[in-house]
Amino acid sequence: MTKFKGLLKASHFGPTLIVTTISFLFATYYWWEGPAYVIAFGVFTGQLVVGWSNDLYDYNDDLRHQRIKKPLVSGQVTKESLQKWLRFMVPFSFFANLAGPLGIKGGLVYMLGIACGVAYNFYFKFSPLSPLPYAIAFAALPSSIAISKEISPPTWMWLGGALFGMAAHFINVIKDMKEDHVSGINGLPQKLGTKGSIIAAIILIALGITTLLLFL
Repeated sequence: MTKFKGLLKASHFGPTLIVTTISFLFATYYWWEGPAYVIAFGVFTGQLVVGWSNDLYDYNDDLRHQRIKKPLVSGQVTKESLQKWLRFMVPFSFFANLAGPLGIKGGLVYMLGIACGVAYNFYFKFSPLSPLPYAIAFAALPSSIAISKEISPPTWMWLGGALFGMAAHFINVIKDMKEDHVSGINGLPQKLGTKGSIIAAIILIALGITTLLLFL
């Protein structure tokens, strides 16, 4: 049971649950509850890949900053076990999404978002372009469900998703700003600082709301 809880925590379970729930709501709009559960499950597996790869990559940095709430640092799950599960989940998630209701086109669009999440973990978090993977991933999630029904994603969906995704990036970084500077993580939020990141997040949220009001 402890290992299972550790795996869930390593997936960044809160954000994973939010993204999965959002996918379910979009899926019930375009499909119905049966396929919606399958789509949500596929989305969940993709989020596991992003979360687990993030915790594995950040393990040494988490140790350095004594982040004892992280399951790898606290010993709730071992690095070897998490690597084993990740090796299984990558191909499983790819198959689950492309073989499910999303289909080839929708599944590939969603997996593009997952690839962006992993790319952020390994590269973009150190770059001024750090908001880019968030923009693509948050635009890809709802768009993949529309595409699965042969519908072109409306402007409010992909643009709003991109704006809210970038806002989430700035908000998420604020709590670790000091530690990130020590570790040499210099994404755009770190370069702007806490105050600048708060301002950026507010502007992006306002633009996202404006997009919904204009195009919905």
